[in-house]
This record gives sequence, C-alpha cells and structure tokens, in this order.
Amino acid sequence: MRVLFAGTPQVAVPSLDRIMGAGFDVVGVLTRPDAPLGRKRVLTPSPVAARAEELGLPVIKAARITDEVVAQIAAWSPDVAAIVAYGGIVPPPALSVPVHGWVNLHFSLLPAWRGAAPLQYSVIHGDEVVGATTFQLEEGLDTGPVYGTLALTPPPEATSGDLFAELAASGAELLCQTLSGIDAGRLEPRPQAGEPSFAPKLTLEDGRLDWTLPALALHRRARGVTPEPGAWTLLDGQRLKLDPPRLRPDVEGLEPGRLGWAGKALVVGTGTHALELTRVQPAGKKMMAAADWARGAGDIEGTVLG
Repeated sequence: MRVLFAGTPQVAVPSLDRIMGAGFDVVGVLTRPDAPLGRKRVLTPSPVAARAEELGLPVIKAARITDEVVAQIAAWSPDVAAIVAYGGIVPPPALSVPVHGWVNLHFSLLPAWRGAAPLQYSVIHGDEVVGATTFQLEEGLDTGPVYGTLALTPPPEATSGDLFAELAASGAELLCQTLSGIDAGRLEPRPQAGEPSFAPKLTLEDGRLDWTLPALALHRRARGVTPEPGAWTLLDGQRLKLDPPRLRPDVEGLEPGRLGWAGKALVVGTGTHALELTRVQPAGKKMMAAADWARGAGDIEGTVLG
C-alpha cells in the first residue's frame, strides 16, 4: 500500500519509522516548514523532515495545504495518508486524494480532548486513563470515525512530555496495525460515542501557577504544561520557570505563594497544603535545584511568589 506520511514534531517520528519498518511504500512526507530555533534563531528542519531526509524520502514543506500542495500529493498517488501531529488543517480537496482517506493518530481517547493539546489537558484534569486513537480524518475537528484505541494508566508524577514519549511508541504500533487492517480490507471505522471535550492550543499564560488554587490542581497543571509551554510564576516581577513541584501534604500553614523551608526542602504555600519546589530557572539563568537557588539567593524565606 502506498502511504503518504504527514507529521512535524518528534512525537511523530516513531510512527514514520514503524511504517517504514513494516514494509509499506512511503511515497512521500508532508511536514511544516523549517523553523527558527535557539538563541541565534537558526532555521532548522522539523524532526520529521530531518528523519525523512535520512531515509531518502521526498519531502513537501508547507505551512498550509494549498492547491499546489494537493497537486504534489496527488502526483504521488497515495492509497492512504497517515497523519501524526502535522500542525495544520487538511482541506477537503486533500482529504479526497488518497483512496482510503487520511488516518490520524491522535493522543487521546476520542471523543475526549479533541484539539491541539490532548495529553496536556488529560494531565491537567487528572484523567485516570489516557491513550491514543486512530481515526478517519474529516472536515470536523477530530470528529471522524474511529479505527482503534489504546489506553494506559499514567504514573502519578508523569508529565505530558513523559506520556507523549510513551504513547509515541505504542501509538506508532497502533497506527501501523490500522494501516495493515485497512490494506487487508478487514477494518472499518466506527462512529465516536460519548460527549466530547476539547483541548485547545495552550498559551504561555496557561503555564502560570495561581498559588491560591489547591495543591493537587497546581501539581496537575505543572505536569500538564511540561515541557511546553512550561510552568512558571513571578518573582519580583520577573518570570521564574519551574519544573513540576512535589505534593507535600505534611506541610501546612503557609499562605499561598509564600516560600519556606521544610527541613532542607524549599516549599511554597497553596490554597491547601504546600508544594515542594524541585528545580527553578530564574530569568537569564539555567535551570537549577530549587534549594540551591534559594540558598544562593540569600534570605528567601518569607518571599511571596506570583
């Protein structure tokens, strides 16, 4: 079966590798254009583009799927398109090109968390089960019928980045099995069932921690926004980036946002019990152990964050 692969970030690379390893004829790759990275803003290919070039595959780099891009895809005559986090809308003219349509690997148990940040919202909302779904792409936002799912119970300290790494591998296998089932003519998608929830793209502001909230809610939010857009608070009017803190139900009595010591651990008050800060990154500096930063900053006890 001739497969067009569409994807952009690192989380999509295992799917491309798995499809190639399974012997499918990958006719080409669609990905986003090179983007400026680092302090010097060097134009850098997406992880999928870099891997496709290593594999010797032809690549289309496009921020939007225009008529010209549709014509390029059609010239490859794909039987199916596999898409994993491409990062753009697939318009109707492109949807109709492959014989078997577009099969999307989405990192939620649809119809839960339709949208750009499914795993992040799963963690923020404390879902007891997370997973991935393969479904047939259509014009609606992640509304298409489902081919297959996989589920896992997230560890209590897992970040969205941790879960993406795990589901990128297992999801690649699910996607490959889905393509095999379609190729063999034994797999038909079924309509989604249940009430949908939505996971719009996260902004920098979504990573700001409101210390008046309960500790558990802050713990979940910090893990959900790690690594992107990242958890942070304000210290003397400047942004202080944070690795996910630890729950400290044994430490009470600190007002929200106030720093203090619990033995050798740096803790901060919330709307309930304290959280232990693990690593922090002050403006213009590298990430460091929170306790080391506090000791180096001098008399930090009593400082209020936020």
